[in-house]
Amino acid sequence: MLFNSYIFIFAFLPVTFITYFLIAKYKNGEIAINFLALASLFFYGWWNPLYLVLILFSIVINYLIGETIVRRRKVGNIQQAKLLLIYGIIFNLGLLGYFKYTNFIIDVSNQLFGLDTQFSQIILPLAISFFTFQQLAYLIDSYKGITEEFKFSHYVLFVSFFPQLIAGPIVHHKEMLPQFMQLDNLKPQLESVMVGITIFSLGLFKKLVLADGVAQYASPVFNTALTGEPISFFVAWGGALAYTFQLYFDFSGYSDMAIGIARMFGIRLPINFASPYKSLSIIEFWRRWHMTLSRFLRDYVYFALGGNRKGNARRYINLFTTMLLGGLWHGAGWTFMLWGGLHGCYLMINHAWKFIEKQAKLEFLQGKRLWRGFCWLVTFVAVINAWVLFRATTLSSAMAILKGMYGFNGIAIPNAIFARLGSIANTLTELGISSYIGGGVQFIFTYLWVLGLLFVVMFMPNTQQIMKLFSDSSPLEQGNAIFDKGIFPNFFSFRFNGFSAFIMAFTLVIALFGLTRVSEFLYFQF
Repeated sequence: MLFNSYIFIFAFLPVTFITYFLIAKYKNGEIAINFLALASLFFYGWWNPLYLVLILFSIVINYLIGETIVRRRKVGNIQQAKLLLIYGIIFNLGLLGYFKYTNFIIDVSNQLFGLDTQFSQIILPLAISFFTFQQLAYLIDSYKGITEEFKFSHYVLFVSFFPQLIAGPIVHHKEMLPQFMQLDNLKPQLESVMVGITIFSLGLFKKLVLADGVAQYASPVFNTALTGEPISFFVAWGGALAYTFQLYFDFSGYSDMAIGIARMFGIRLPINFASPYKSLSIIEFWRRWHMTLSRFLRDYVYFALGGNRKGNARRYINLFTTMLLGGLWHGAGWTFMLWGGLHGCYLMINHAWKFIEKQAKLEFLQGKRLWRGFCWLVTFVAVINAWVLFRATTLSSAMAILKGMYGFNGIAIPNAIFARLGSIANTLTELGISSYIGGGVQFIFTYLWVLGLLFVVMFMPNTQQIMKLFSDSSPLEQGNAIFDKGIFPNFFSFRFNGFSAFIMAFTLVIALFGLTRVSEFLYFQF
């Protein structure tokens, strides 16, 4: 069941919302929690009821391991608790590895060793990467004494809570379950409901209008690359930029919808985006992009490998390894591995530059507007290049687009545009820029979309800034990014008045017109 579907918006969500609070009012909170857990499992099983077998199997095993770890730790048997944690990690990674990486490993083995091993195609269960990481965090936190859970229904809800089950945010047990048990959250709060609907509407608009709107200018370029046809400079950059914004608004939109739905139930999910394309460095980008995944990788992979405690050389190795594993988490393929490895290299270079900057006493540059603009441009271009690998289905198609982006296939403009440039066309010809027949409308609309969305990303406030009056945390706490406050920040700030209500209603109505076409979220494939 998709958030951006009629059945979810007009059936599942209102029925679940009303029933949950009615049960909490006329029965008790515990029964209401049980109902919400069952509703979440129904939501998950809507795509394929067989998925329920896997997620319930995973939930039961992890619950039993986690409960036993807590009991062993409480009686001082740390060795047994540690052994159980190892078993839990092996179980979760083994389950994830089987469904996500078996086919890839067999294909690679066949290529490397000339084998012809045949294995039936394994279908990747929905959200397995997300609920696996979430449960791994729970087991580790249980071992550390950070959290514990003895009610099975509570644990089921923690894992399966439908707003964040499919594509995050990745949450911790300690930041979720206590909220469900708060008495105020067992009855609908008008402010929470209105704020939730507003955030959901913003997310729906991002997905159906912005992400799906620009997607039509990204997919044809990547599909052409698969055929091996050479791609010229502007076409390649147009496709890469279109996907860069499609992915941003698609995943940001999903995260907003998840946060908005949860807020309607009185639950505050962690922020997952904070204007990452405004970042002045790759380090800052990863503090702003998919923040809950970055948090997991930092706390449970990077720190587990030793972090920066064993010298700079080891620190760089740990950074690279963490990002490589992050790439593999996203998908079983060479393109994802290279994407993760590339970001690992980016981070190594970024940290090395920070060291040089400090030693050479160049920190004063950070206050210079020209330098900040240069840092933003370098960071943004680096991110775009990496997204090409992330989106491409094969290495050869990724290289075809990257070659086009850097002029290896020449620079060309549609003839319909070229013919209207007058004397400028002669100058362009002398510079080696040619023209081609057709594609003029596609070219114009591609760059109109790209420039429009670049303006939105750079100068418009993000969701947290719009809703800053109803947020627990500062939307600007992630770093000193460029144009971070946006334009007219107070004008766009949501308030309970007629003007804000009109704008949000208009946004929701425009988004609802997009429900006529089914469009899955990009992160569903992970």
